Amino acid sequence: MAAALAVLSLASPARSGDAAGAETVRRAFAGCRAVEDERERVRCYDKLSGVLSPPRFQGRLTAQTDPFAITAPTVLRYESDGPIFVMYLKDERGGIVQNLHIGGGGSATYLIDKPGTYSLQVSGSESWRIWLDPA
Repeated sequence: MAAALAVLSLASPARSGDAAGAETVRRAFAGCRAVEDERERVRCYDKLSGVLSPPRFQGRLTAQTDPFAITAPTVLRYESDGPIFVMYLKDERGGIVQNLHIGGGGSATYLIDKPGTYSLQVSGSESWRIWLDPA
């Protein structure tokens, strides 16, 4: 399953429009299909569907999202194209729950383990994308 998950990390929606991106996605599906353990195979497909889903929030430079509610632990997955990306996860009163950042572009995740209503304040130097995935 490790090989399938490595391919999953490359199957970004931002790259899926070109021929190389399409081949990466095909390899990711083949990797999941090859996983023998049924639970692990389903988990692999679930991760792949998350990688291929459109972002919940996206933008460029600075933005404040509308509030969103979660009812179960949720993975906040975020990706930045620029060298600077800082994001504050805020509770429903506007208090900062967590300060998150990526230096030099790339992607990262953070587990929001407590149900509630949240918002995000994003400051980036280029475009960025954010997903809310089931934990």
